[in-house]
Amino acid sequence: SVSYTRDVRKPVLGTVRVGLQGDQQTEGVDFDVDPASGRITFANAPAQDASVTAGFEFDVPVRFDTDGIQTSAASFKAGEIPNVPVVEVRI
Repeated sequence: SVSYTRDVRKPVLGTVRVGLQGDQQTEGVDFDVDPASGRITFANAPAQDASVTAGFEFDVPVRFDTDGIQTSAASFKAGEIPNVPVVEVRI
């Protein structure tokens, strides 16, 4: 098993699911989410040794990696996508 840690700062609204000791919590009742920072705030602080889990979709801010994109009408056939290089922007 491989573990990977990633700071997520832009969760998609309405997709955040939080579990506390295996029980799903209710957004707006048990916890709130700051959509800009991704920070979860509980209405009541969980016990220090409580198991807290979360799942969600998130957006990744990116920028174009080049000043120009080479393409032609042939690149837009159904099912084809021209190469558009992007780079993640850390916020």
